[in-house]
Amino acid sequence: MTTDQAAAASTETPAQAEATIGGLELRSVSAFYGSFRALADVSLRIEPRSITAFIGPSGCGKSTILRSINRMHETLRGARIEGSILLDGVDLYQPDVSAVRVRRTVGMVFQKPNPFPSMSIFDNVASGLRLAGEKKRPVVDGRVEASLRRAALWDEVKDKLKQPGTSLSGGQQQRLCIARSIAVEPEVILMDEPCSALDPVSTLRIEQLMTELREDYTIVIVTHNMQQAARVSDVTAFFSMNDDRAGYLVESGPTTTIFSNPTQQLTEDYVSGRFG
Repeated sequence: MTTDQAAAASTETPAQAEATIGGLELRSVSAFYGSFRALADVSLRIEPRSITAFIGPSGCGKSTILRSINRMHETLRGARIEGSILLDGVDLYQPDVSAVRVRRTVGMVFQKPNPFPSMSIFDNVASGLRLAGEKKRPVVDGRVEASLRRAALWDEVKDKLKQPGTSLSGGQQQRLCIARSIAVEPEVILMDEPCSALDPVSTLRIEQLMTELREDYTIVIVTHNMQQAARVSDVTAFFSMNDDRAGYLVESGPTTTIFSNPTQQLTEDYVSGRFG
């Protein structure tokens, strides 16, 4: 945080400061895999304490944006980004910003539930805390329980915390992964098609959970399910591909507007099912 940012923050009331934590801004972001430009000049503001849905055809760069936000994109050989991604006004790609810290502040939930197979339910949730250096057992115990409660999973697993995380059902495993993410108290949670491998009942549980978590976290979800985007998101951003197969942002806005009165014909064709 710069001196100017610190001075501005000092004039905010605690309630105002809390309300602005988790704000994301992408400025002319392009992402590359080697020489291939997968994402072209995306500029987008993501409001704190909201759910933003990324929609668009396969291959238009939605997941690449998520991986760029929490700096997983750079872990791939030859991958890089241009432009700026800011969290609370701080560029996440500044040389003095730790990628490990970014990934703790910006959590990620993947398409397929991925609990650590060699760990118990308890240890799955506690793993991030321990990596961050938390060694006090009462603190770890309390945070694990609180995270499982926030993920609407505590009552289902409180008597089997020593069992493997992989022993749970698919929907429970996904909620376990969400609990693991929020245990380290991130500001942002990114979800890459978190319900695509789940049955309708489990999908409903995850959607309800997202709505509850929005009170404390900024959530960005990639989904191919138009009904899901319409149900859970406050804002929807529609992406497509240009002639060079690079993904770009067509438009974004309140979800009700994007689905009922978009400004671009391409968006209307997509949300109405005429292409994509």
